[in-house]
Amino acid sequence: MSRNSDRAAQYRGDLSQTALPEMLAIIDRTRVAGVIEAVSGDFSKKIYLDDGCVVHAASSDLADSLGSYLRRAGKISESQYQAAMRKRSEVSRRLGEVVIEQGLLTPAQVYQAIREHVEAILWSLFSWEEGEVSFSIGQPDLTGIVRIQIPLRQVILQGVVRAANAKSLVQRMGGKETRFEPVFRYEDLIEIALDGGGYALLARVDGKRTLYELCTGGPGPAADAARLLYAFSVLGLVRRSGAGDAPERRAGSPIKIKLRSET
Repeated sequence: MSRNSDRAAQYRGDLSQTALPEMLAIIDRTRVAGVIEAVSGDFSKKIYLDDGCVVHAASSDLADSLGSYLRRAGKISESQYQAAMRKRSEVSRRLGEVVIEQGLLTPAQVYQAIREHVEAILWSLFSWEEGEVSFSIGQPDLTGIVRIQIPLRQVILQGVVRAANAKSLVQRMGGKETRFEPVFRYEDLIEIALDGGGYALLARVDGKRTLYELCTGGPGPAADAARLLYAFSVLGLVRRSGAGDAPERRAGSPIKIKLRSET
């Protein structure tokens, strides 16, 4: 990624050169508040960060609106949606407030729906292979917005796991004979909420098994293992054997932001 000279806090990257998970991992190391914006074609999507966590996400695509999500997920019917939208227009209130007032959903259900809606926007970004991504540093304005709290490192893991094109991810990790060694800390695994299957794969990374052996060694599909191994690499849990010391990721000493495109 490259720095925009017009704004000291603005950084940009091209998805055709640097994959989104790699950009997010670089941004995560800074642990600073800000807004990530991805633009592709006519649409833009934003991720709001605070203290290493995603606290909100938004999209200019009407298909990504909360109302559209509530209908798709079957949480409200089409007629209920239309009635809620009419009421929302009359009273100039947020849709979540209206559906609670109308007795369609409880506050707890609205919060869960908002969280799932934000996650849907996040996961959709991991399918983008073209477009521009920028990161603007600064406390985001979330006035009137319901905040969620998802560690960005969890977002990276879950987004990669949901990525459709495993082949393109493996190509970013080297050839099938590439070997990896573990460099994780157990607190890292707790932070990303790594499940049993993921931990079993990570435990097989020993600096001797090749990428091909790790992906095809089971018990799950090779494509799933490839996605996980790519995520582990991006998150700094594994590294290519002989690659030297893993970069420091935690606060304690300041980390300069180096958002530079790599091919």
